[in-house]
Parts: sequence; C-alpha cells; structure tokens
Amino acid sequence: MFGTTLILITTILHLYVFWRISTLPFVKRHISPVVFWIITVLLWGGFYFCRIGSRSDSVEAAGIFEFLWMNWMAMLFLVFLPMFVLDLFTLFGLIFRRKSATLRCLALLTGMALSAVALVQGLRPPVIEKYEVFLAGLPEEMDGTILAVLSDLHLGAQLGESWLSERIDQVLALDPDIIVLLGDILEGHGPPADGFVDRFMQMSAPLGVWAVTGNHEYHGRGNSDLFESAGFRLMRDEWVEVKPGFIMAGVDDLTSRIGRNNRVSTVSKTLEGRKSGATVFLSHTPWQAEAAANAGVGLMLSGHTHGGQIWPFDYLVQQQYPLLEGRYSVKGMTVLVHRGTGTWGPRMRLWKPGVILQVVLRTESSNHAGKKKEGL
Repeated sequence: MFGTTLILITTILHLYVFWRISTLPFVKRHISPVVFWIITVLLWGGFYFCRIGSRSDSVEAAGIFEFLWMNWMAMLFLVFLPMFVLDLFTLFGLIFRRKSATLRCLALLTGMALSAVALVQGLRPPVIEKYEVFLAGLPEEMDGTILAVLSDLHLGAQLGESWLSERIDQVLALDPDIIVLLGDILEGHGPPADGFVDRFMQMSAPLGVWAVTGNHEYHGRGNSDLFESAGFRLMRDEWVEVKPGFIMAGVDDLTSRIGRNNRVSTVSKTLEGRKSGATVFLSHTPWQAEAAANAGVGLMLSGHTHGGQIWPFDYLVQQQYPLLEGRYSVKGMTVLVHRGTGTWGPRMRLWKPGVILQVVLRTESSNHAGKKKEGL
C-alpha cells in the first residue's frame, strides 16, 4: 500500500512537472510535442523499472536502482515545489503573462539547484556535533565522560558495509567512553543483519555500546538480533546502573505502542525504582519527554525525525514531533534529538548533513565552577 501511494504521488508530480516544462519557449521551439511526451513516458517508465529493480537479489544492483528511483522522486518534488508556488502566484500565467515563461524557467532552475544541494548534503559524510550537558547527580569521577551517539543509519542496499566502516572510524576517533545507537540501524529490507555484525564488532567503548530499537527494527529483516550478535546492550523498557551513581535507561520504539497513555506508562514504568544518581534515557522517538523529566531523568537522547531530512518536510514532521532536531530543555531535563547519521529513502538532505553526536557529560560542580569563574 505504501509503495502504491509513492508511485501514485510520483506519477502526479511527474505529469505536472513535465506539463509545465512543455510550455517553456525553448522546449516548444526545439522539441515536438509528440517527441516530448514520448520522452516523458519513457522517463516515467525508467523510474518504475528502477523501483522494481531495487528488489533485486543482487545487493549492488538493488542499491543502484534504489538510489536512482528514490532520488528521482525527491528531485521531482523539489522541482515541483517552486513551479507550483509560481503557478499559484501568477494564477497559472493569467497575471504577469509576459514574464510567466521566464519565471517558469527560473522556477525550474531553482528546483534543480535545490536538488543538487540536497544530493551533495545527503552524500557527504556525517559531521560531528558536540554538546556539553550538565547532569545532576553525576559522580565526580565521571566528569568529562564522552558519549558518541548514532541514530537512523538505515543500513541496507544504499548504505552498506563500507559506509558503516567509515562511520565506525569516525566514532572511534572521538575516543568515547560510551557508544549509543538510537534505533533504525537497519533499513528493514536489503542485506540481512548478519552481513553487518563483523563491522559492528569493531565498535567498542570502556563503558559499553548501548542501543534501543527503532520502528525499522520491526520491518522485514530489520530485527533486533543484530544487537545481541554484535555484543551491544539492547535496552528494552529497562534501566541499568552502569557505575554507582550513573544509570542508563531505554525503551523499545514508542511508535509501536498504541495510544498516548500506553506510551506515558511505558516510560514511567521503565524509570521506576532506579537507584539515585544521574540518568541518561534512550528513546528512538522523541515523545514523552515530560514523563521522563517528571521521573528525574537528566538527559534524554532520541532520533527518528531526521530533522525533516528534506525541506520543507521539517514543517510537516514537526506537527507530529514538536521536538524536531537539536537541543531542548523540558522541565529542566536536557533533550538532544538526533537528525540522523544516515538517510531514509533519497540520499538527499536539505539543508543540514547527517550527524554523529559527541556528548560530554559534566557534573553540577563543574557547572557552578564555570559560572563562578565567569563572575570573576
């Protein structure tokens, strides 16, 4: 059903974009209508063929076909957007009649430029973003503890073993004390999880590698067996005292829970009975931050949203996920929402690239010392 919807939407975008391109003076002068629409049909057929090809048993072929049809779909949208806005502004050429053709050319070029920027940002390596978080109750000896946080890798036909190896190198270069995986590690289709285990086993940290499931861990082959095979500590509605005074807690993906009350109770029950100290709470989906804050959590780490991935989808995504991307404070608790290390669908991002978070934990005493020094 999801695939059918994507094809229907892409077909509508395809027809609209090429209809508007057919009205451009250059196209009218140099390409006959029959030839133009034959090309249009062939391009749509190529798109559909690539989608079918993305199901190939060959990982390499599937990756190429998926890359082509997913990015073609995103490019169509980014070209459609300025052209449609222009048509609304000019009432489809009824006003600004003399300049409408020139404006449509500019809209087309704008869409192509946006697509180019999005592709560059999507293909470039994730950047490292550093955050410093002061945690009440954090033991003095843990001041300066470094967390390397990954989320939404979406490993599959497009993002494979070599890409993962590069990300592991980035993580290990941070010399982290703790490594965190916030779910959606596998795409849910494509290569089986076993193919990534050896790579993940290269990733280690003194205080362990911690993970929670995302919604894609419940899709197709994207199961949670990978975590156990790779030696990760998978948190499933539980908490663990890593060191005296420092607790890690995590829940299974909240989108799999039906109803808001169920999600609230899941978070609350998971955090019940903890020992005193600082708590870092892992949840793939950035929901129920207030429930976590009410339970005394100091830091909540989430992903899932991709920061909208391709503008202007961020405005739509934020309607469902108000904590979209970056740093937030909820009732005194710090929330960091990861915009994703990989990409879902198109290898495109507009505007920000993928990210790996470097989170440095600080004690309250170091915070007070810093404020006192500033006062001097």
